[in-house]
Amino acid sequence: MATSNRIGMLTAVVGAAASIFWMQPALATDIAGSGSTFVYPVMLRWAASYHAKTQVKVNYQAIGSGGGIQQVKAGQVTFGATDRPLPPQELKSADLMQFPLVIGGVVPVVNLEGMAPGQLKFTGELLADIFLGKVAKWDDPAIAALNPEVKLPDLKITPIHRLEPSGTTFNFVNYLSKVSEEWKGRVGEGSMVKWPVGTGASGNDGIARYVNYVKGSIGYVELSYAIEHRMNFPQLRNRSGTFVAPSPASFEAAASSATWAAADFYELLTDAPGEQSWPIKATTFALMPRQAKDPARTAEALRFFKWSLEQGKADARKLNYVPLPDGLTQRIQAYWDSGAK
Repeated sequence: MATSNRIGMLTAVVGAAASIFWMQPALATDIAGSGSTFVYPVMLRWAASYHAKTQVKVNYQAIGSGGGIQQVKAGQVTFGATDRPLPPQELKSADLMQFPLVIGGVVPVVNLEGMAPGQLKFTGELLADIFLGKVAKWDDPAIAALNPEVKLPDLKITPIHRLEPSGTTFNFVNYLSKVSEEWKGRVGEGSMVKWPVGTGASGNDGIARYVNYVKGSIGYVELSYAIEHRMNFPQLRNRSGTFVAPSPASFEAAASSATWAAADFYELLTDAPGEQSWPIKATTFALMPRQAKDPARTAEALRFFKWSLEQGKADARKLNYVPLPDGLTQRIQAYWDSGAK
């Protein structure tokens, strides 16, 4: 879809709010959002900083991307947040607009004693085989071959996965589907899949707590959760054959290949090219109705996102996310306001 057509579809939502969008409101208008647990740490920081500046409360419920999509479609919140971008046809059917907010990384995390973060090395194929149940013990030859200098325990592997529809899951299994034909054929991808083995937990925080509790377990979380919970994570071999550790630098390297040229900024960044790219990178997107049911809250939400994209970069970096580049931020703002002209 051409950029002009994509932006034109915002006429209704921005036009309804045009008279108040760029003016500071006389009275604070609180807004509500829900969705992604992946983005919750930085969303919480942004909300606190924005409240201190404007006295506007941003009430965000981290219920998972699937829940955020459902609630914004039902008109229960002003915005939803999802790490699974919605394709153009689904956005059109739900009369929603979509734009990126911040970039992060999905990180495998393990509970193994006596190992430092980054000491283990994995490939995507090995990760798929673990979650398929084909590699079931930590001293399996497939793991030992990649880690000849590491003393691996004779211990059962317990995979932990998300219970609810999850954007973190979507990006994780999208990556596995790209690197493993067996995973693609047997399990596939989506916000929820039928896991061959393992047990479930809710939210990034739930996965982190479960993995820290169960020895020998493995799960997947956003990097800030791994750091907050002092978790062990492996290096992962990327598309270029390089073993890299998860970090804002390796997330940014993966993001450098993004064009954001598709309709409504639809882009998946898993298995991105680049020698220093982290393979399982994800973007959180905001979802908002094109037809504003409450123009004041719609305008306030756009003010909040404008502030977050421009003034919230330092907060994002402190929490190990990658803020959007200035050029993309300008395109997003054009996506909002050209319909008001």
